[in-house]
Amino acid sequence: MAAARAAPGTGTAGAAPGRWEVVRKGRRGPVGGAGSRRALGEANAGRALPVPAPIATSSTIFQLGFERALRKQNKEQVPPAAAPEPPQRKQHGGKSGKKAPGSDGGTAPGRSRSLEEALKALDLAELQKELQKSRSVFPENPSVWVKDLAGYLNYKLQAPRSDPVLSQHPHDYPYCLVGKELRSIIRSLLAKASDVLELFFDHCIYTMLQELDKAQGESLHGYRICIQALLLHRPRIATTNLGKYLEVLRSQQSRPAKCLTVLWALGQAGFTDLHEGLKVWLGVMLPVLGIKSLSPYAVSYLDRLLMMHPNLTKGFGMIGPKDFFPLLDFAFMPNNSLSPSLQEQLRRLYPRLKVLALGARPEAALHTYFPSFLSRATPACPPAMKEELLTSLSQCLSLDPLSFSVWRQLYTKHLAQSSLLLNHLLQSWESSSKKVQQSLQETVRSFKVTNEELAARGAGGDTDVAACDAACKELLCKMRGRGLPWARLLLVLLLLAAGLLLHDVHTHGSFQASSCARLLRSSGVLPASQLAWQKVSRASLQGYRWLEHSVAQHGSVAVSVLWPQLELLWSTAGEVAWAVSQRGRALLAWLHGSLPWLGDWLQSRLPEALLHLAECARELLHFLLHSCLLPLLQGLAALLQRGWQRCLDSCSGDVTWQCVRDHLMSFTYSSWLYVQDATLALKDWALAMISGH
Repeated sequence: MAAARAAPGTGTAGAAPGRWEVVRKGRRGPVGGAGSRRALGEANAGRALPVPAPIATSSTIFQLGFERALRKQNKEQVPPAAAPEPPQRKQHGGKSGKKAPGSDGGTAPGRSRSLEEALKALDLAELQKELQKSRSVFPENPSVWVKDLAGYLNYKLQAPRSDPVLSQHPHDYPYCLVGKELRSIIRSLLAKASDVLELFFDHCIYTMLQELDKAQGESLHGYRICIQALLLHRPRIATTNLGKYLEVLRSQQSRPAKCLTVLWALGQAGFTDLHEGLKVWLGVMLPVLGIKSLSPYAVSYLDRLLMMHPNLTKGFGMIGPKDFFPLLDFAFMPNNSLSPSLQEQLRRLYPRLKVLALGARPEAALHTYFPSFLSRATPACPPAMKEELLTSLSQCLSLDPLSFSVWRQLYTKHLAQSSLLLNHLLQSWESSSKKVQQSLQETVRSFKVTNEELAARGAGGDTDVAACDAACKELLCKMRGRGLPWARLLLVLLLLAAGLLLHDVHTHGSFQASSCARLLRSSGVLPASQLAWQKVSRASLQGYRWLEHSVAQHGSVAVSVLWPQLELLWSTAGEVAWAVSQRGRALLAWLHGSLPWLGDWLQSRLPEALLHLAECARELLHFLLHSCLLPLLQGLAALLQRGWQRCLDSCSGDVTWQCVRDHLMSFTYSSWLYVQDATLALKDWALAMISGH
């Protein structure tokens, strides 16, 4: 019996020579030997599996001191005449790690009222001391170090338990409560144990599941903190073996708390990386979406994931047709395993899921989605789902030309669905592009031939074939009866009439001798037009003479009346501008004195990239002002100065109405000569073209 008790202690001493020989008496061999290394730093957790259930599943090297103090205290408190029986000693040795938090000796912490209080009471110096002890005892086994860290934190941070998914807290709870110094300790240790982090992640999850099996197990805040700290920098660890955790979920389906704990732990990867979050959701949450107890968390996690990552480009390529269409069915199909509220929430997320599924180039992927869209668009489909399917099918046809060939291959097997799509295209014909109409014309003609063959053979449903044939005929009528291009037709007629007139004038030598002139003269149109032209010319001449006499007179009167007011307005505007400039100068001086502290405040608050962007924008504005705007204004001012000087020179230094009128008449005359020359050149070109053909 003594040899059997000494064996565990000897094995422990072999792992660390000279440090673990703590057995003083033969009857305490199981307590000081094998029991002293269970938990926080258990390098070989497999030894704890055959131990009966009351034994703690995770203890660490730091508990060795607690167990010794507890045993010593119990030895001093128990009277010699009332020695405990061997079964009781065995029970005490098995539950020493669990009774330590609730003992009266004061060596183990009690349960705090909140996690914040437990974190404030955490002794970081003691934590570093225990971690240093663990590294010195097991220098070549980093898995023991990280397990000791998780066990110590979980042992010390005893607070009331929350629900498995922490639904009442932020997504980064409880890690958001951890201070900078503790975060530094955790990051440093994880960096030193980078080769065993996957095993450590599995250890945390399975230890949490074991604690949930106990009626009054420890709270899991320490393991949650370690999981969040680990996945914050290494999110890919959570997705290395999702199939294993999916089997855990299936085996523990009757234990919702365990399943939700696993989902929470895996889902922490998505808050850092959208790609890994979608991988987790598609790998373990989508398969359990129909389970009543797990569906709310799966949908809410997807909602939070897409809300935290508004830029969806990092998730392109994750969702394929095999994942997308089950989501479509869950979102739109009634009477499925989701509650109406969850279905409505998933339906709100559907547009972003569709963007993720189609990716960066939907025009190259939509034809692969067309068959599944078409097969679901049945006449008995729910209205909301039917509308979404028909819209998606139209999108496939408009963006991906390969969808037409896919449709032609599936047409005979999906006549009812094709009739719905044809009628939808008929209703939206006016809003479709010309490219789609042209491609659809070829497809509809092939469908019409297929309909005639099916009707002759009696294959397919007579009703479906008739509905498709009727829709095809209406579409062909739409294509043929698009209406005349009136604008082009009028332009052609106008050009034809102008060509005939020019040819007639060229043949007879003049317009008066042409056939068109004789026709107009005999019909009375030419005399009437000449009379109308004479009246218009006379009225225009009278109006010009009136303007010539009245504008100068009224202009001089207006100048004499308005000039004093304009001078007063100019002087007032100058004073106002001077006052505004003085106020602006004072404001700029105040800003110049206040900008240093404002700049320091902004520099401390804003990220470096935003400050760099603001500096680049300032440099760009400075360049535009000095290189573009100021030279442009200077050139414009010089141009106006030269124009004004030229006007003064042409008017002999005195700008009068007579001089301005002469210049306007000269400009009008030169413009008229230019138009006349351009018209004659155009006429000669047209005559040459007509005579050449």
